[in-house]
Amino acid sequence: MLDNRLKMCADMISGKGIVCDVGTDHALLAAHLITTGKCEKVIASDINEGPFESAHRTVEKYGISGKVDLVLSDGLKNIDGESVSDIIIAGMGGETIAKIISECPFDLEGIRLILQPMTKAEVLRKWLICNGFSVMSESGIEEGDKLYSVITATFDKLSYDLTEFESLRGFFSNDDEIGKKIRQKEAERLLKVSKSLKKAGKENEAVHYAAMGHRMVDGSKSIRISDVYSYLDEKYPLSLQESWDNSGYIVESDSDECSKILLTLDITNASVDESVNKCADLIISHHPVIFNPLKKIQADTPVYKLVRSGVGAICMHTNLDIAEGGTNTTIIKKMAEKLDISPNVEPLEDSGLGCIIELENVVHCDHFAAILKEVFNIDRVKVSICSENILSKIAICSGSGGSLWKLAKAKGCDALITGDVKHDIWIDANNSKFTVIDCGHFHTENIVLWELRRVLEEKFPMLDIEIAQSTTDPCEYY
Repeated sequence: MLDNRLKMCADMISGKGIVCDVGTDHALLAAHLITTGKCEKVIASDINEGPFESAHRTVEKYGISGKVDLVLSDGLKNIDGESVSDIIIAGMGGETIAKIISECPFDLEGIRLILQPMTKAEVLRKWLICNGFSVMSESGIEEGDKLYSVITATFDKLSYDLTEFESLRGFFSNDDEIGKKIRQKEAERLLKVSKSLKKAGKENEAVHYAAMGHRMVDGSKSIRISDVYSYLDEKYPLSLQESWDNSGYIVESDSDECSKILLTLDITNASVDESVNKCADLIISHHPVIFNPLKKIQADTPVYKLVRSGVGAICMHTNLDIAEGGTNTTIIKKMAEKLDISPNVEPLEDSGLGCIIELENVVHCDHFAAILKEVFNIDRVKVSICSENILSKIAICSGSGGSLWKLAKAKGCDALITGDVKHDIWIDANNSKFTVIDCGHFHTENIVLWELRRVLEEKFPMLDIEIAQSTTDPCEYY
């Protein structure tokens, strides 16, 4: 009567009350539950008239009309939740299942959810965990040449979050042979995606998918935080930082090891909360979480939250800007996807802060500004009133580098790309007919996080490294 998917769903019910079968189609699952004695009553619902009529015929065929209530319903909206002990939602996409649960009109506490997503299982897993559901189990099932999973979950109001990798890997036990096959198949998919991305020239994304693919079977593993720190110091030497800077291992972790790292531009209360929700051991940021000496540590500050939660913080600031492969180099790489740039790069300042490039072909200022909007993925840039200027030699200083415009001009540059340009600099630049382009402090630096993830994942593919969802522009624009 039932295929393997629905048989597994039937086997997972608690048997303590009424089972609700959402999207019952032909009511075959309801008939199986009643005729095998797995439960005493079933509510079978469907949104469409055709399957609803087919369900009526099935109920009549098996003579179980007194034990099966058929309800025409969009998900759970018309269901009476009283005495319901189990809800089965099978044969739909993960996003649709999540939507049905989110729109449930009654309290789901104490009810077992048995969910069988046909697609987007990772979306469903993440939604469940983020919305206060606990996954009791996940089992793999084989149907012909197809592999599926069945998830059982309960609502316990204890929400946390999953990383992208954890959402894809799922909750299969180590002895679940079909679960192993599902993970192996997912690993092969991720590695195939990685190869396609590499061919397309998207190296950062390619390395990320390859690292997830390699971790898919064996899971992530812990390494010493000191090894991560030493490698970062090797790639972006801390000795390069400006004298006024405070880069380094600023807040020590409770643990000597880490398996999960969160990358962010700034360590904010939101990013610390995200690290705790994702059970990260370490945050790596660009801006130092402690910059000026602290005379006290207040309870509503990121430093206090880091110490209390035991999450470590490594900050890579001006050393990351100055070092080869760092922030300004990343900007050049992104610009090279849109423009032909000479391979010769020279420093702007003697310390190496900022750099100068030359375009192979001159470009009008207005067209160049439009290209930078794409490079930094922003809706607007601020440009000094020199839209008729022709640009060839360009200075770049990520972050707040407006004060370097005179140095850039003295070195023969036609323009300076930076952020946080002050009013007086705009006036002086306009008087000198020099092009200053403000792409925003956040956007000229946040761009480096994807490069930083690539560097770390190439060296430590066993680590689960996530770019923080909370790393967003601290301003809203109206």
